[in-house]
Amino acid sequence: MKVLVTGAAGFIGSHAAEYFKKKGFEVIGLDNYSSYYDIGLKKLNTQTLEKQGIPVLKMDLRNPGDLKELDTDFDFIIHFAAQPGISDSVSFEDYYSNNILGTQNLLEFSHQNKDLKHFVNIATSSIYGLEAAFSETEEPKPASWYGVTKLAAEQLVLAQSRLIKLKASSLRLYSVYGPRERPEKLYTKLIACGLEDRKFPIFEGSKEHLRSFTYVGDIVDGVYKAVQNHEKINGEIINLGAEDEHSTAEGISLVEEILGKNIELEIVPKRKGDQSRTLANIEKAKILLDYAPKTGLKEGLSLQVEWYKANFL
Repeated sequence: MKVLVTGAAGFIGSHAAEYFKKKGFEVIGLDNYSSYYDIGLKKLNTQTLEKQGIPVLKMDLRNPGDLKELDTDFDFIIHFAAQPGISDSVSFEDYYSNNILGTQNLLEFSHQNKDLKHFVNIATSSIYGLEAAFSETEEPKPASWYGVTKLAAEQLVLAQSRLIKLKASSLRLYSVYGPRERPEKLYTKLIACGLEDRKFPIFEGSKEHLRSFTYVGDIVDGVYKAVQNHEKINGEIINLGAEDEHSTAEGISLVEEILGKNIELEIVPKRKGDQSRTLANIEKAKILLDYAPKTGLKEGLSLQVEWYKANFL
């Protein structure tokens, strides 16, 4: 079986590419190596994948011409590539072109793959809105450009399923963390500040935010199970995440415990569109995918600290 993983040099995409390769798939990755964060981290991920026989091609989904260089014999397409995060420094045009236009171009490419069995779209709990503790039937109320454009991308994909043009599903991920996490994300930044004796900038009020922090290994296992069960999830939206809930303050305390030191906090202004709560409702994933996250927060954070020390100290 041959699988295309977009965003393969990124955080979750690189783990997914690695996982599918270990399961016996032929894996081709692509990434546009956006400068949204340090390209050095993506190159590090790419080197890790290439050592395992996983090529990562530099392509930009916003440019349809790039996709003409790809083979058209994929059995599965797993679409991670996106403009991520909630940031005032990112324009609406960036969110639109990466998340909506890029997805549409990839869908058009997918139709050239005559034996394509399933298109797996990777979505986000940000689609639900400022609180995300609901089942997949809840009305979406995104409150950020990121959430809005990811919802639009999801609907582009599912529209193809409704029109019987391809088989597809969408997985909404919850608060993913672990090795290779992007440098602007909570735990990578927190670990860096702790090890380098710097103040950690924390958004006002966010210590009380509640999250379904989900270890990246549990997420990619869910993605793999979606591919395994692709015949029964056509047209479905499925939440993937941990069922336990932790405050940001709890997460900070666990990192301090693992590092054996206190981290000084610096309060910065609130971030617009930030979610106050995410709690993954995964009843549907349990039924359709036999999905069961196994990694506790302290265990996952310990692995992330080990990764950071091994690569950046």
